[in-house]
Amino acid sequence: MYIKQIRNVVLSLFAVCCFLSAKAQDDASTFRNFQFSFTRVSQAWAKCNDSLRKMFEEKGLAYPPKDIFIRAFKGQNEMELWARDVDTAQYKMVKLYRVCALSGILGPKRYEGDRQVPEGLYFIDDFNPKSDFYLSLLLNYPNYSDMILGDKQRPGGDVYIHGGCVTIGCLPMTDPVIQEIYILCMNAKLNGENYIPVHIYPVRFDRRGLNFLGRQYAADTTKQRFWVNLKGDYDYFERTHKLLPVMYTPDGKYAF
Repeated sequence: MYIKQIRNVVLSLFAVCCFLSAKAQDDASTFRNFQFSFTRVSQAWAKCNDSLRKMFEEKGLAYPPKDIFIRAFKGQNEMELWARDVDTAQYKMVKLYRVCALSGILGPKRYEGDRQVPEGLYFIDDFNPKSDFYLSLLLNYPNYSDMILGDKQRPGGDVYIHGGCVTIGCLPMTDPVIQEIYILCMNAKLNGENYIPVHIYPVRFDRRGLNFLGRQYAADTTKQRFWVNLKGDYDYFERTHKLLPVMYTPDGKYAF
């Protein structure tokens, strides 16, 4: 009797796994078909996919990618692309992009209309193939930290990595560059990466960056405390080329 019960449980779990796998495949197929129904996406894929494959092969990485990571530095107007083949491996640097414009000043976004580009730990939440800025990738701003530390009623939103070269609180990359980034992220999602991490910092927290923040923002203790907290994530990645899970303390700090 006991063995029969165990067998029934195993069969039930197997059925659930099969259902979830089939659903994931259906969701991926729906996402792919929807994206390719837009001319901008199909044109970007035709233009960029082969060159992306070659770029990854030159780095010794599989393509389409299984695991990519993006981090941006507002003070340097730079965005880095990292990738790895398995979740136990270290990330490898793939490419450095130029962010073509920024609004606001250094420091996190705290309310709607402050013109600030957010700082913190995010992921790509949506793909917009019919953006007013050619193609765009929505970030999950505000996250829990932003909701606790910012304006709880009007924290703002609609923060994107997008085409064009104008912005109010987003990361504009120009149309040719967003074609490449969009197809790369789309392929990673189709290959199973549902939450592509995007970490945004004021500067690189190296000696030069820390000296700059110390000089320019010495009197702004609120920003200084936030940056000290955010530096924990930056330092861990610099040491290991791996990511920590994103967790928060009740008072809105990142927990490392």
